Amino acid sequence: MRICIIAEGSYPHVAGGVSTWTQSLIENMKEHEFIIYAIGAESKSRGTYKYEIPSNVVSMEEIFLDEFLNLKGVYGKKFKISDLVKDNIKSLILGNNVDFNILFDFLQDGQVDNIMDFFMSKDIFNIIKEAYHIKYSLIPFNNFFWAVRAMIIPLFFLIKRNVPKAHIYHSVSTGYGGIMGALGNYIYNTPFILTEHGIYTREREEEIIKSNWIEGYFKDMWIKFFYNLSHCAYNKANRVISLSEKNKHMQVEIGCPMEKIHVIPNGIDVSKFSHIPGKDTNHKHINIGAVLRLVPIKDVKTMIRAFYMVKEEIKNAKFYIMGPTDEDKEYYKECVNLVKNLNLEDLIFTGRINIKEYLGKMDILVLSSISESQPLAILEGFACRKPFVSTDVGSCKELIYGEDHYGQAGFVVPLMNYERLSKEIIKLCKNKDLRLRMGTNGYDRVVNLYTFHKFIKEYKDLYNSFRM
Repeated sequence: MRICIIAEGSYPHVAGGVSTWTQSLIENMKEHEFIIYAIGAESKSRGTYKYEIPSNVVSMEEIFLDEFLNLKGVYGKKFKISDLVKDNIKSLILGNNVDFNILFDFLQDGQVDNIMDFFMSKDIFNIIKEAYHIKYSLIPFNNFFWAVRAMIIPLFFLIKRNVPKAHIYHSVSTGYGGIMGALGNYIYNTPFILTEHGIYTREREEEIIKSNWIEGYFKDMWIKFFYNLSHCAYNKANRVISLSEKNKHMQVEIGCPMEKIHVIPNGIDVSKFSHIPGKDTNHKHINIGAVLRLVPIKDVKTMIRAFYMVKEEIKNAKFYIMGPTDEDKEYYKECVNLVKNLNLEDLIFTGRINIKEYLGKMDILVLSSISESQPLAILEGFACRKPFVSTDVGSCKELIYGEDHYGQAGFVVPLMNYERLSKEIIKLCKNKDLRLRMGTNGYDRVVNLYTFHKFIKEYKDLYNSFRM
């Protein structure tokens, strides 16, 4: 079969858990051909891959959302827009229920050759103006008009582009990726699988609430926009995959039908970590580590502040933040400045490294994310018999505390609480036997419940269930 993997903001341009998951899936499905439909933010990433593309990838399509900025349009063109289309565009703007089939038809029927012609027409101006008077008339219209354009042009730009024909569409998120999977399902009447690694809608909601670039009175509009994208993906998907029971229930809360959801946990090959170098027995430091991309959703600043409190009590502690620093250079700079302001000499940013050269040398591993699904970093840490201190996101509590007989493998703390994070790290720093026992519990859990073989088999069975 030919399977179209739709990846937004991840594979193959960005290294990390979702991208590694995608690479592993493709490499271990040699019986299938894959098309990669990669949606990115900036076209400067074109052709810059963080992974060696497997031989069974037969096509790579890269679409970048900044490309529409180069499009030119003509003012004053007229379009034959039905009342149904107008009503659904207004619903999209206002955050009401949207029938995406109507929007798909409108943008695919050939009437709109150039998406910018449409957005420079009197037709869209009038639609936005009508939406404005329904809900936003106390806000300056000029601000509202440009905010709406910024919100919906990228979406219409993508829908207008179409998707390549495939036997199965498999999106690794909702959002724009989910919309394109839904579009493939709609155009070709072909199965659509959605694997939601993190809860995309909730992640966007958190980012929007904290953002400075969206004016306060438009934040609700943007949040409802992304909820509408998720509803479309959930409704169109033949099967929705969650990585944990916790995330499954969150998907249902957002609007996914329970009967569509199936839980397939991540899995790893523990044997690949069996011969990694360990800590030098003469090494006197307590090594604490975190494997991550240095981006805001990983909440690295909370981790840094927690280590500051750890150092107050554990003088021989060292902290290694392991992973790429180039995805959000401004955030990385902020983290570096925080380290300098706190005079943390024993905190090291390693940059992009071979994780296997470091994991065995750690005593404790940490995760402080504000959103996750089922972090590969925890599974890999457990494969190396390392205890974890993690925030309560995704399936972290399930992984660390377990719903089984293998025992506790670390501690789970509330989000953005560096005092609690530091307290549990200190507890592990002071008790070597506890570290070893919890590390062993984690190893037993991952080697018995989260195997790579099981993970691949479940996806093979899923793909084959849609075989024509």
